[in-house]
Amino acid sequence: MRRARILAPSRLVVVTSLTALLALGTPVTAVGSATGDGGRHGRPCAASRLPDHGPARDVLRIAQRAKADMDLKSVILRVSVDGHDVVTTALGESMTGVPAEPAMHFRNGNIAISYMGTALLRLVDQGRVDLDDPVGRWLPGLKDGDRITLRMLAASTTGLRDYVSTPGFPADIAANPFRQWTAKELVSISTRQERWYEPGTNWSYSHANFVLLGAALEKITRTRLDVLLQREIMGPLGLRETRNSFTPDIPTPVLHAFTADRGTYEETTFWNPSWTTAPGAVQTTDICDLARSAAGIGSGELISPSSYAELLNPGTVGLGHATAKCPATVCIAQTEDTHYGMGVLVLGDWIAQHPLFFGYSASMAYLPSERLSIAVSTTQGPDAEDGHTAHTIAQRIAAALAPEHPIPDFG
Repeated sequence: MRRARILAPSRLVVVTSLTALLALGTPVTAVGSATGDGGRHGRPCAASRLPDHGPARDVLRIAQRAKADMDLKSVILRVSVDGHDVVTTALGESMTGVPAEPAMHFRNGNIAISYMGTALLRLVDQGRVDLDDPVGRWLPGLKDGDRITLRMLAASTTGLRDYVSTPGFPADIAANPFRQWTAKELVSISTRQERWYEPGTNWSYSHANFVLLGAALEKITRTRLDVLLQREIMGPLGLRETRNSFTPDIPTPVLHAFTADRGTYEETTFWNPSWTTAPGAVQTTDICDLARSAAGIGSGELISPSSYAELLNPGTVGLGHATAKCPATVCIAQTEDTHYGMGVLVLGDWIAQHPLFFGYSASMAYLPSERLSIAVSTTQGPDAEDGHTAHTIAQRIAAALAPEHPIPDFG
């Protein structure tokens, strides 16, 4: 499969320009003590010293233009090649009068789902589970748990309805955005509805799959999920600023978020994210860790070649078709070019994820053949439109730096 190949970096413009900058002794980053350390960084995650030409300037101009065109309050980004910083920068404000900075923390969203997918594959590599083990072995109370497998949870092919799109749920969130939701409450919303299709026969995204996957990982390992992910993912990748919180708290420095979703432009920074994924995987991060995650997860650094193949296609390619029950907007076609992997999106030649949460948008994307990582975080201005603005910026950066490898839309 084209996306499964990891080739030596070609001499694309980013690599050529970066090599020239390093040869001239020009500092291209202020992140940590050195580049070329596989992306691990010390404190703080800081802005690069920007040159007046080359790919770093091109990326900056893309971000500046997007911030203005999309009415974004802030844009924070980092682009790197093979662990070497090309550009790290922050534009705009966190709050009025408070400039955005690369070291600021923001919600990680479904980036943590990619960690869960890789954590599961590490357990497979360790011989502790098989992807086709029925989840009922660990979650005996789950309806049809004898037919739903670990693979189906991680690949989102269970047929479970998505509680987030269930009628009434968005209104409940809007009415009380500070409510603490439990995993049991969330899963019950999905399981008490008729499923879209028989397990494993189609594809549709459901947050419930990953709440259940988190619970299964805890039972399999007898380890709390936040501890497990730190041990299996964040620790090995050197993600020093990525962490779980069981409250809406965000470590300082904080990137504040705002949205007009409820009719007035208001701060949403500490709205409760407990409904977004499994307890123990409700995380915050910074832009340097996000770029490192793109490379670490997207390259399959922590897993075997066979597990990496599963990460990129756990059987989803060819699934996704409308039925009498499931519309095409839900049961989305999974093609060779754009499909869901195991907690990641495969978009052309890129491995990606792009979370969205009440005024926060983020994107991580990795191009294995060029070892190119793109990480973007945005917050909304008062007139910003809804949508994955960070991902749109990532697509524009990819088009400029790797024009032969565009990032297509999913679905």
